[in-house]
Amino acid sequence: MNIETQIEKISSFQHLELLANQVVEGFISGMHKSPFHGFSAEFAEHKEYNSGESTRHIDWKLFAKTDRLYTKRFEEETNLRCHIIIDNSSSMHYPELKGNQSFYENKIGFSVLASAVLMNLLKKQRDAVGLSVFSDKYEYYAPEKGSDRHHRMVLNALENLLEKPKTQKSTDTITFLHQIAEKIYRRSMIILFTDMFQSGQEEQLFSALQHLKHNKHKVVLFHVMDSKTELSFDFDNAPRKFIDIETGEEVAVFADNVKEEYEKQVEHYFQKLALTCAQNKIKYIPVSVGENFEKIMTTYLVEKQNFG
Repeated sequence: MNIETQIEKISSFQHLELLANQVVEGFISGMHKSPFHGFSAEFAEHKEYNSGESTRHIDWKLFAKTDRLYTKRFEEETNLRCHIIIDNSSSMHYPELKGNQSFYENKIGFSVLASAVLMNLLKKQRDAVGLSVFSDKYEYYAPEKGSDRHHRMVLNALENLLEKPKTQKSTDTITFLHQIAEKIYRRSMIILFTDMFQSGQEEQLFSALQHLKHNKHKVVLFHVMDSKTELSFDFDNAPRKFIDIETGEEVAVFADNVKEEYEKQVEHYFQKLALTCAQNKIKYIPVSVGENFEKIMTTYLVEKQNFG
């Protein structure tokens, strides 16, 4: 790697970390308006006191300011282990970014920045994070750790996902979810970013998601999409050629001719996903690349509070 490439990688790495920090700091500053009031004042240094715990480490000065009981946290404490899983198949690199667009305006970029945001929250609360990346192969694995060195290594792995895929890569979600499940031994929160392009294999997919829940793990599924085109099918009625990003298969249609049936089928699929996730006690959250990251962070904090 030449010096220019090294500088570019370092600059890009800092850009991702800086962006994630800005998103989190903005969220924390608004927490006094949210159900998480109290986290923001001493976010990294305190945890909420639970009845029955020793009162030895209660911060009485913070109690005087907030009228709520918090205990001081220590650097070696790790309350949560979180494993983030990212689908890096070619369909996740949709839509193709134009010159003036930011990296997080397609599905993989959105998932990368959302993961960096969650890592920032985990780091502030001194929790451990791991990462798995898959497409047509198991591309990356890091176990759950909380050190600064580990955090930087995982951020660098996230940066690498922003490179445009050189070849068409299909999704083998089912195979690799089973493999990932076998690697996570200690009870963890598992967060999955994928566009769920597994139509026709729903039964096998949910079997794999259920496998992720072994050892009493908590599973959160962020279903990532470009809602404008993939959900609403918002195209004009000029003749268009649609290309499957993963297989290269092409079909030429007028969008208006298929819009109604397409949207009906997609809505049915999403409803089925949501219902099956609910039945399997998997938290299902659809997210669009056009949204901010508040839904991601709020979901994480709610699920962490329920992670007992």
